Amino acid sequence: MKRQGVLAMLAASLMMATAASAIAAPVFNRVASFPVELNKAEGSSSSEIIAASEDGMTLVYSDSPGKGIGFVDITDPAAPKPAGYVALDGEPTSVTIIGGKVYAAINTRKDFVDVSGQLVVIDLATKAIEETVELGGQPDSIAHNDAGTLLAIAIENERDEDVNDGDLPQAPAGFLVLFTLADGKLDASSLKKVEMTGLAAVGGDDPEPEFVAFNGKDEVAVTMQENNEIVIVDGKTGAVVTHFSAGATTIEGVDTKRDGALTFTGKKEDVAREPDAIKWLDDDRLLVANEGDWKGGSRSFTIFGKDGTVLFESGSSLEMTAVAMGHYPDHRNNKGVEPEGAEVATFGEDKLFFVAEERASLIAVYKDTGAEPEYLQSLPSGISPEGIVAIPSRSLLATANELDLREDGLGGSHVMIYERAEGEAMYPQLVSDNDADGHPIGWSAISGAVADAEKPGMLYAVSDSVLSTQPAIYTIDATAKPARIVNKIVVKRGSDAAQKLDLEGITLDGEGGFWLASEGRSDRLTPHALFRVDAEGKILAEVAFPETLLPSEIRFGAEGIALVDGTLWVAIQREWKDDPKGQVKLLGYNIKDKAWTAVRYPLEAAAEGAWNGLSEITLHGDYVYLIERDNQIASKAALKKVFRVPVAELKGAELGGDLPLVTKEEVRDLLPDLAMAKGYVVDKVESLAIDAAGTAYAITDNDGTDDSSGETLFWTFKVE
Repeated sequence: MKRQGVLAMLAASLMMATAASAIAAPVFNRVASFPVELNKAEGSSSSEIIAASEDGMTLVYSDSPGKGIGFVDITDPAAPKPAGYVALDGEPTSVTIIGGKVYAAINTRKDFVDVSGQLVVIDLATKAIEETVELGGQPDSIAHNDAGTLLAIAIENERDEDVNDGDLPQAPAGFLVLFTLADGKLDASSLKKVEMTGLAAVGGDDPEPEFVAFNGKDEVAVTMQENNEIVIVDGKTGAVVTHFSAGATTIEGVDTKRDGALTFTGKKEDVAREPDAIKWLDDDRLLVANEGDWKGGSRSFTIFGKDGTVLFESGSSLEMTAVAMGHYPDHRNNKGVEPEGAEVATFGEDKLFFVAEERASLIAVYKDTGAEPEYLQSLPSGISPEGIVAIPSRSLLATANELDLREDGLGGSHVMIYERAEGEAMYPQLVSDNDADGHPIGWSAISGAVADAEKPGMLYAVSDSVLSTQPAIYTIDATAKPARIVNKIVVKRGSDAAQKLDLEGITLDGEGGFWLASEGRSDRLTPHALFRVDAEGKILAEVAFPETLLPSEIRFGAEGIALVDGTLWVAIQREWKDDPKGQVKLLGYNIKDKAWTAVRYPLEAAAEGAWNGLSEITLHGDYVYLIERDNQIASKAALKKVFRVPVAELKGAELGGDLPLVTKEEVRDLLPDLAMAKGYVVDKVESLAIDAAGTAYAITDNDGTDDSSGETLFWTFKVE
């Protein structure tokens, strides 16, 4: 697809949220998120591959690190409930359901050479393990045919990436296993081993089958990812019908460097697709998610004919959509958004397909037209979506999101549920327009904002150190829906992008420019400082924090800035070493006198194991408004609030002595606002801007999808 076509498609699709309510187009919206820790609280727990019961009332997911299978009751999809957990003697890699039985592929290998695996049959109702069949190798994907009479299991026998740089061959070779079922009962003696050596041009003597899928003719499509090959097998006889290389493609206008900047001038030539998930669009067309795992990574999906003809190649379109939505993973961009999972289903009269982008944490939704597919929307998912299952009989979609980061104090694995209905898409809530080169404006990790003094709904925002070599000021048109980033100016020293900044706050300077607050870290040579920039982003002045403060510094520094009657007030996030427990400084810098003073702000008491701090300060009327939040996420999040302090109390005292303690008044609890997104409650509410009309705009920091779902929430409320 030509880039002009991709970007035109992107622009049109992102406007759907505005037009949806007018034309009553059906859209998917998330209705619930289920933390899998509710099924298994102890130890690591993940949801990877997911399946739905035939009545659509139960979800079943594989939990490889937890060595078990989890069950979720979605009788009420908006209120999913834990429905049981089955512990296993190995790592489940995939699940499927036929009738009242769950069929799970289990990896029981000792190492990469001594491989083994099992097919375990579990009763859906009683959760009892009814049968275990040895497979003779390490399995990956499992699937069944429409009639429920055939099972196919990819035996990957995956390579050890630490041996010979992961090069092939690495014995033992993988293969395909087929089973038959009669009257709903597995015939273990029907096990048929389908050899797949000698087919691929890449590592042909070491095939590594990855994913399997049946069409209506009982043909099994098999991806061999490292071998960059697709094989079609007769599911009844085990005969190889055909096979072909997934080939290579060239992608242009993409970001290819992990450098803290979003620059779309890169090109990757002849990149092997190395497909992961595969699904049949019909009996003759295949949808492939090109994850890349060894040498590949084309960042795309491809529609193939059964003879290997490329019918459609998505090119950079998934990338560009992620960029516009702030979900581009610059910190892990060797494979870009990394398409991995896929699903195909017919909802009403529309045949839809879904592509999971593991590193962008998005689910792209397309309508199959028989030719060039029609992009519809992208859904926010949890951290690293892998499995997708559609339940068209109930207009539902569910995703399994594998990363469990609870040990790091971050989010756990979630199953997320979406419903298709007429209405308006709830996400995205902030997108970017195209720049002068025709690419979406790259943005991420919004960390501070301020409203225009005269134009209601016009905001200016900054991003933090996620984009460390491209610090920028973004102009946001919040009158649009979704809100739109319409301009980006890079903060510069001279003619070059400024380095060593961690921008966390922005305020107007009253003369057409801005004052910016940078959160310092002396151990990383990032200064605690304020910067004045002009309308073009050029630094005009730099004000370092006073030397008297620095001996007491910790890494949690400036988190917002507001100009009040000639004094810049800076919110310090947490207590420094010279602060009483539970009190943080609001630093004052008088621009004219160049003098520093401070007051103290009283924090709410933090829950055990948590800390509370400030994330923003902004001026409106006779008050400064501050975001106070804890560092907790998901079910542990307890404090995300807006407070205000009278301007009259901002009478700073000299640093080093006793500082006056201001009083505060609660304005709004933001937890209900965050819960409206129906995902897990995110940690970082970091931006608050209030325009002259008293409309407040709150924005979350998505951490650039680094150990984060990448979601940016943007909403409004009124203040007095």
